[in-house]
Amino acid sequence: MTTAPHTPSTAPRTRFAGLDGLRAVAVTSVVVYHLFPGTIFAGGFVGVDVFFVISGFLITSLLLRERRATGRVSLADFWRRRARRLLPALTLVVTVCATAAWMVGGDVLVRLGAQVVGAFTFSYNWIAVAGGTGYFSAATPELFRNFWSLAVEEQFYLVWPLVLPLFLLIRRTRARVAATVVLAAASAVWMGLLVGSGDDLTRAYFGTDSHAFGILLGIALAFAVPPLRHRLATRAVPTWARSGAVGGTTTAAGVAALLGVLVVASLPAGDTTTTFPGALLAGSVCAAVAILVAAWPGSRFGRALDIAPLRWVGERSYGIYLWHWPLLVLLLAAFEGTGPDAGVPGGIGLLALALTLSLAELSHRVVETPVRRFGFRGTLDRFGASLRARAARRLPALAGLAAGAVLLAGTGAALAAAPAVSSGQAAVEAGAAALAAKTATPSPTPAEPTAAPTPGQTPGGVPTPSPTPVSGEEIVAVGDSVMLASAPSLLAEFPDIVVDAAESRSAWAGPGILRTLADEGRLRPVVVVGLGTNGPVDRETLEEMVEITGPDRRLVLVNAYAPRDWIGGVNDTLRGFAATHAGVSIADWNGAIAPHTDLLAGDRIHPGHRGGDVYAEAVAAGIERAEYERAVRRYGEQLRAFREEHSDGPPMVPR
Repeated sequence: MTTAPHTPSTAPRTRFAGLDGLRAVAVTSVVVYHLFPGTIFAGGFVGVDVFFVISGFLITSLLLRERRATGRVSLADFWRRRARRLLPALTLVVTVCATAAWMVGGDVLVRLGAQVVGAFTFSYNWIAVAGGTGYFSAATPELFRNFWSLAVEEQFYLVWPLVLPLFLLIRRTRARVAATVVLAAASAVWMGLLVGSGDDLTRAYFGTDSHAFGILLGIALAFAVPPLRHRLATRAVPTWARSGAVGGTTTAAGVAALLGVLVVASLPAGDTTTTFPGALLAGSVCAAVAILVAAWPGSRFGRALDIAPLRWVGERSYGIYLWHWPLLVLLLAAFEGTGPDAGVPGGIGLLALALTLSLAELSHRVVETPVRRFGFRGTLDRFGASLRARAARRLPALAGLAAGAVLLAGTGAALAAAPAVSSGQAAVEAGAAALAAKTATPSPTPAEPTAAPTPGQTPGGVPTPSPTPVSGEEIVAVGDSVMLASAPSLLAEFPDIVVDAAESRSAWAGPGILRTLADEGRLRPVVVVGLGTNGPVDRETLEEMVEITGPDRRLVLVNAYAPRDWIGGVNDTLRGFAATHAGVSIADWNGAIAPHTDLLAGDRIHPGHRGGDVYAEAVAAGIERAEYERAVRRYGEQLRAFREEHSDGPPMVPR
């Protein structure tokens, strides 16, 4: 394979039927998955894998066709065509959405510089892995997170033309196909090993090596289809292979494969190998079968996929994919103050869809098509000619020039204003710093659990409830990142409190942490636990905590507030558990912060400084309630003893 001079490729251009329809299906599943979560395409991200199969098949087919027609492949021309196809829409989306993000402000600007670099260098997937962010992360959403798949494809476009000659050294088509399928299987197995070993799911999903199986299946298909089409054209196949019955069978196979893609896209995703790579591989195989049937000479299935609506969507699928996620993030930030992980109201989803289709069409007509038709230089020449033309033609060109200047300035301003971390992460880091400063000062020796105070007495000698204030040196608190963000306020409210809080903790970590504190002699008379933000809570785990804390300590459970679907269940479980267990009380963080969500960070989870004060006040109220309930229980015991002691006299009723 050689690099030819900068001349257009003379390879014949043959359009494969049905590919635009498959693109339409793929992009629809992804868009519905993001804009209307929880509806028909609960696993719609499999549409990306359909794109991968199409790309592997189409690009390899084009390279093989050019080599057959000219005896070589012009690498310069190939990469120039890819640049013409990808860069115009990408540049428009980045500049428009970055400028809009600067106007919205807040967490949508987080790590924008790294995102833009990743977008234009087509390395977004690896930058995201290195930065600890991911497609399935519940943290503040990145504006251009969906660009990870473009990075995988562009890396394929860059490397594959250089590697293809090695495969062409394999003479037999079956051997080429087999070698490619083996590599696809190895990629899928590698993803499964990464997921099964407990490694970061983002690494497995974003990695080019672990997510190459769809592209490789498309390559295998591209190796197999031309010889098959040639044999069919030369009638070098048995008569039955060209019969109408076979045509009906292939159509049925195509329909079944397409339904297979839709079924996989409708399955809820898990974080196990069943989905990664199971569902993704199943969707890729179905897509490969659908492409094979669509490419079969005379295929009615391919013609059916070319109906006008599907073809319209398929031709604009690249732009639709680029626009839909950044627009969703911007609309949610502007109107809801949240991200997609907090849920997408139906109105926001519909608005994002309308804007996506409109902007994709505008980009297709005004930006993408001219560059593909005339090239970068030709488009600039035509634009320059418009600037020198009569006023009627010059006005649109001047408007375009002004818009470009505004977008470049807005993008620069957004990059300059982009914070390194989200407001939620900043709150957590401030809490961690406060705890680190606190640990530099030795804490007092933990107090031992003490018996409840002896109730007071009325002048007539009848016992009365007598709760006592609780000081910080009597409290140990165990929690997640919400408690960590609130640590400065807890330290101010309860000097000498011990706070053991960390990010991403769930309730299941609670028993182990409490047991360690008990073994080390650091479990104090009042134990505060706030571990409901990151997942459901079960009664068995709570029972373990009660057993560890013992009957002489008070356990205060902090309920949760977050835009997550499990929070209601968490709070119901905590409330019901406390109602049936003496010595367990609730600190109502949810009720305290719900009217004051403006005191939370942009993720609507972590409190800022004033929000931390609300958290500390809720904990203080919970501790006070726990102490009062303990005093009341002790009062009841003393009152019963008092009545038994004075049973011979008249009844004494406390007032």
